[in-house]
Amino acid sequence: MEVERTFTVDRPIEEVFDYLADFEHTEEWDPGTLQTTRTAGDGGVGTTYRNRSRFMKREVELEYETIAHDRPTHFVCRGRNGSTTATDHLTFTADGARTIIHYRAVFDFPFPLSALAPLLLRRSVEKLADETIASITSVLQPIS
Repeated sequence: MEVERTFTVDRPIEEVFDYLADFEHTEEWDPGTLQTTRTAGDGGVGTTYRNRSRFMKREVELEYETIAHDRPTHFVCRGRNGSTTATDHLTFTADGARTIIHYRAVFDFPFPLSALAPLLLRRSVEKLADETIASITSVLQPIS
């Protein structure tokens, strides 16, 4: 199951990339995140994080790993636990002093949940994606 959004923020591409590629910042921009801690690495490919989140009134923990880090245009972080893999793809395009962000989250579930997820989870995942984009936009808006 996937969810995608494209939106623009009024910040330069390097600033946006550096902020969002530091996955410890998820506590500031991901409404579901309760805590993210870097467990190894320097922020580049191979860096790992422990993320604790709340989704649909349940607390879940995932171990994330940065699997792509191409500053300032592309960042991918994949989280896993015993039953789910969540992969966040962020692509950045400069638009003058603004940045266009393409966000795609891919969720892989084991069978039979994989067959049921689009029916059971689609609405909640779409709502979370909208809240996440609103939060990122708010956090990255320049102070007037």
